[in-house]
Amino acid sequence: MKKYSLYSVLLVLILAGCSKLKEQPYSSIYTDNFYKTASDAEAALVSAYSPLGDMASGPSLTMCGDFSADQVYPRPVVGRNTFTLFNYDPNYTSQKSYSRQFESPEQIWQSCYLGIENSNWIILKVPNTNMDPVRRGQILAEAYFLRAFYLWTVAKNFGQVVVKTAPSTNLTAAYVGKSASADVYKQIYGDLDKAVAGLPDYSAAIVKGRPSKQVAQALYAKAALYNQDWTTALSMAQAVLGSGRYSLMANVLDVYDVNKKDAARAENMWAFESARTTPGRSGQIMGLYGPKNSDGPAYGKQTFGSIFAYMGFFNSFSPLDKRRQLLDTFYINNQGQTVHQKDVTPITPKGVLVKKYMDANSIGGASACNIPILRLADVYLIAAEAEAHKNGATPDAYGYINAVRSRAGLPALTTGLGTDAFVDSVLQERSWELFAEGDRWYDLTRTNTFLQVIPQAVNDVYPVRAPQAKHRYFPIPQDEINANPDLTQNDAWK
Repeated sequence: MKKYSLYSVLLVLILAGCSKLKEQPYSSIYTDNFYKTASDAEAALVSAYSPLGDMASGPSLTMCGDFSADQVYPRPVVGRNTFTLFNYDPNYTSQKSYSRQFESPEQIWQSCYLGIENSNWIILKVPNTNMDPVRRGQILAEAYFLRAFYLWTVAKNFGQVVVKTAPSTNLTAAYVGKSASADVYKQIYGDLDKAVAGLPDYSAAIVKGRPSKQVAQALYAKAALYNQDWTTALSMAQAVLGSGRYSLMANVLDVYDVNKKDAARAENMWAFESARTTPGRSGQIMGLYGPKNSDGPAYGKQTFGSIFAYMGFFNSFSPLDKRRQLLDTFYINNQGQTVHQKDVTPITPKGVLVKKYMDANSIGGASACNIPILRLADVYLIAAEAEAHKNGATPDAYGYINAVRSRAGLPALTTGLGTDAFVDSVLQERSWELFAEGDRWYDLTRTNTFLQVIPQAVNDVYPVRAPQAKHRYFPIPQDEINANPDLTQNDAWK
């Protein structure tokens, strides 16, 4: 069992001044001497964002869900195939044996609750900080946004989770049990209400990687969609679309052009912002998706050939669909030679490369590829789905989905569909639009269709995939249950 887990890293910081403990605080952020000045408050806010980087750089933020779904699959090494084959356990034994916890749901749990803890300290302390009141209000709004995002992230991964709204000032405050899903979403809504009220409208002046009011509304819309609250999902999505602050890029390929990522923020509303050099932070996602042995210079300077798209997913695209160009069955190697599909990877003659995370100018494995978290195209599709559930396949619902289809080069969706058929079309459109962005698995689990879909997503590397009902959510890490006497495992995993 780990020495520190769940919130206990922060707990050590809080208790570090006690005479019985010898540990030194990792940071003075969590002492009574902090939060006195504006710079203190800004530093605390940076600490609340840091766990997002821990998830994205791994990148457990996308990897756990994507390896479970029907779009991409991993080369079966270092325990990554446990997610694809659904043979992981609550202790995440395979990940521990390969020291790959940072790629596992355990990282998601720990990062999210560290982010919640750090946000809770801001919410408690910053109201009394001596600083510009406008900026103070924005910092608090960002903290509420982050707390909502982290809570929603653990909820979509683990189901019933812990709602924690106060920092761990003592052991009693540190130990909290799970809440019902209704209470989880009530807390998410409440935090996002405060975030929407306090965040500024989007403009180029907003610091990269920080949320605008419209980003908070987009998260609100998506959380409500997961909560099957169609009215709220629709109204929040409409607020984003009606604001005029964001727009779809004319060319969908430009969204993923690393040299155009500044312009892409007009659509890529909120992302994990990567950088090749310090100050900044990078991750391994470029290297995982690029060809083996760093053999494809267009993909990056250091790549490993670790993730590929299913051939069936590649074939699901219309030849007219421009998004198909974000997948490839060949590449140009370092000698300028064409490497054909049969030689893309030694694990299958049907390897398909994903091109969303290419950076030809990476510094080794450090790339500038951002990982999208909320995009405007996602908001259009949320609006389409929510409108259909609420009012049927109306002209408005068609308008929302056709905005995304048109940009992709596809004709308008067939008219006259019933509600169920229309929603199915939206879910398929989401799959094509958002693939390899950590989204598809959660669409399948929130609609409880994964048991039907996943067994069909097979190939010669994974010829049989047999999820069970319990796999709708990941098991709560056993380390966290061991550390928190009030925390119990999900019923399906007991």
